[in-house]
Amino acid sequence: MLPLRSVCGGIWRAAVHTVRTSRGAPPYRLLSSTCDGAPAALADADTIFALSSGHGRCGVAVVRVSGPASATALRCMAGFTQRLPPPRTALLRSITDPRSTEVLDRGLVLWFPAPRSFSGEDSVEFHIHGGPAVITAVLQALGSVPGLRPAEAGEFTRRAFQAGKLGLTEVEGLGDLIHAETEAQRRQALRQMSGELGRLYQDWSDRLKRCLAHVEAFIDFSEDELIEDGVLNRVDVSVRDLQAEIERHLKDERRGERLRGGVQVVIAGATNAGKSSLLNKLCQRPAAIVSPIAGTTRDVVETALDLGGFPVLLSDTAGLRDSSDLVEREGVRRALERVEQADLTLVVVDSAHLPSEVDRAAAFLREHLSSVIRISRCLLVLNKADLLPEKQRQKLDMELRGVSGLPAVCLISCQTNEGLKDFLTVLHSSVKTLCGDPLFGAPTLTQARHRAHLQRCAAALAQYQRYRDTDLALAAEGVRVAVTSLGRITGRVGAEEILDIIFKDFCIGK
Repeated sequence: MLPLRSVCGGIWRAAVHTVRTSRGAPPYRLLSSTCDGAPAALADADTIFALSSGHGRCGVAVVRVSGPASATALRCMAGFTQRLPPPRTALLRSITDPRSTEVLDRGLVLWFPAPRSFSGEDSVEFHIHGGPAVITAVLQALGSVPGLRPAEAGEFTRRAFQAGKLGLTEVEGLGDLIHAETEAQRRQALRQMSGELGRLYQDWSDRLKRCLAHVEAFIDFSEDELIEDGVLNRVDVSVRDLQAEIERHLKDERRGERLRGGVQVVIAGATNAGKSSLLNKLCQRPAAIVSPIAGTTRDVVETALDLGGFPVLLSDTAGLRDSSDLVEREGVRRALERVEQADLTLVVVDSAHLPSEVDRAAAFLREHLSSVIRISRCLLVLNKADLLPEKQRQKLDMELRGVSGLPAVCLISCQTNEGLKDFLTVLHSSVKTLCGDPLFGAPTLTQARHRAHLQRCAAALAQYQRYRDTDLALAAEGVRVAVTSLGRITGRVGAEEILDIIFKDFCIGK
């Protein structure tokens, strides 16, 4: 293996530092109080505590402590005067106030000595009853223990990252898992938290580091004939392969990001086509006002749905028509803007306005799509099917499905619920296609910052190939930039400036 030059040695160093805080103590932290047996040096130690379970009344609440004074907190509040309890063993104890020795609650305590804890530090968990008064009393008591302070948002996970317990992509996966609202989001987050995406990026990074080492060695030692033949040729092949892999990874149609944030589905169409009725049917509540008066909906009405495990942000919009009313015209503008941003548009058409002949009906729908809504990814929803004669309804339903030049056509009635089951099947299939299956295939991009750094990485590898035969130093700089870009995703290079953005989304206590 060829040695790395000192100029690229910084690539191997993770840009992480000890968390420092200058924030004052909360009102319930009493630094003047003491606890028997607590070393004086721990009074200023950086040990944190917080409620890690959800807020509000519950059966059991979990209070977590992490840092060098964790053992002191356990001794002070759970009565361990001699030896600490066995690691990772739940014991029922009286939880007491170290100032007054008053019993606050009876609950389970668990001791996690470093490094075998979530944060990599000495840690304690108090499993107490979940009443607000109990939780407040225990938190106030912890605040009186020398060296303890309340944790900031995401600080436990940040310490786990700094201790090497989690990579940055795994941290992001954990955050997504906490915020997951649907089954597909949970699966994608769990897969990322398991490290699969991080391992993919780390493999690319390791291969690029080898390429950079070989290029730097060739620049330094080729004139002394200390480098074997074919070194640069092997680098060329590796760089080309890596660039192709990264570009394929980027061509994912934003499936992972879409699944993480929700599929934007917009209901659009002419006035009085039944758009608001469809919204209410899908969300199973009267989210939008329904009236026979054309132009009732003036603004965008949004609601979140769990569609068979996939997250959907459904938007009802103003009816599309020319109007002299300034408010309605603004509603139409917003509707068209939302359609432009949509992942999928449900184009609702009043079936009663369709010509009875299938050929003419198909031509009518094509003209409607091209003149009113210029989009490619949509479903045609023919509403008010109950107003059509039975024979015409069956004929349209059968023959419009096979017409070329039209998207999928669904004939429904929001009044009688006819066709809604088949429509939901088609809608679910479309949303699943947009998101992909999070359990199969290569791990997908889930964050906009991943995409930005990978695009920069691919551009840097193109720089290597552009300058390979004319200026090898500039070519090497391209590989170095590529390595740095990948390192910013995994947290191994230059991570400090993005840590606050990532961890601020975590709740206190996680």
